[in-house]
Amino acid sequence: MHHSTEPRPPEPADLAQAARRIAPYILRTPVVRNADMDQYLGCRAWFKCEQLQETGAFKMRGAANAVQRLREQELDANVATHSSGNHGAALARAARLDARVAHVVMPENAVRAKIDAVRSQGAEVLLCEATQEAREAGLEKLVKQGLIPIPPYDHPDIIAGQGTAALELLEEVSALDALLVPVGGGGLISGSAIAVRGSGRSIEVIGAEPEGAADTATSLAQGERVPHWRPDTIADGLRALVGRLTFQVIQRDVSQVLTVSENGILAGMELVHRVMDMQIEPSSATVIAAILEHPETFRNRRVGIILSGGNVDTAAFPFLGGAT
Repeated sequence: MHHSTEPRPPEPADLAQAARRIAPYILRTPVVRNADMDQYLGCRAWFKCEQLQETGAFKMRGAANAVQRLREQELDANVATHSSGNHGAALARAARLDARVAHVVMPENAVRAKIDAVRSQGAEVLLCEATQEAREAGLEKLVKQGLIPIPPYDHPDIIAGQGTAALELLEEVSALDALLVPVGGGGLISGSAIAVRGSGRSIEVIGAEPEGAADTATSLAQGERVPHWRPDTIADGLRALVGRLTFQVIQRDVSQVLTVSENGILAGMELVHRVMDMQIEPSSATVIAAILEHPETFRNRRVGIILSGGNVDTAAFPFLGGAT
């Protein structure tokens, strides 16, 4: 990893190292094909099922990589972060497996099941006001107490870890025209884009972002990262502002970020549940919504799709009633 004062995004070699480092702590999730989904979506789709990952989302990859990097550097302190849920649960588990405790600052409007999941992995949870500023202030307080901060996305080790999901997908599927990834803070899509760049293959990396949290699409259109955004979306995992490091990678390596409606997100969740019998969370369904709402971008193409997570409050979505 680079040792300049200014952190820099990881390189493809960092992703390969991360994959080896985290292998004992994560699952190599399946890549699934479904002929009926191809019909509905109008393209050939390969689904990388990260909702089946440890803690129910891809976030375990980055968390395990970051914690194991601390171990390699012989740093033994407890860790801290802010999270709407999935990164918090992942960091809590990664810390627990490394004999540490994670302290997680969470917005008071976080999904109740996600707060419970973070606690169940052995973390200390501190609730705060539902703003980025309050989350960052809470984290700063913990860092002053001597805890090591592990940010949810804007960190080279996190980005490298998240990129390993795309790395596995690229290993398994030889010919893809596009890779479609949800966008929140940007850790998953930036890591995925670095994996594609390292593969040397001409695959278009496309992001899917809720209209109500379209800070990345807006930043790309303006040519610079927007400093504030008031998110309003059901996709609780995508309400974070795109990071500085992640935005650098997105500007360089992502061809476009498509925005999707709330109805599209719900339709995507429902379709995956009905046709594939899989439960995905709203953040994850943005990629399905992107194909449903921008069909011309994907028509008849070979599309790799990362299903990012499945941590959802089933009571809030009646159509998930029968999901396993």
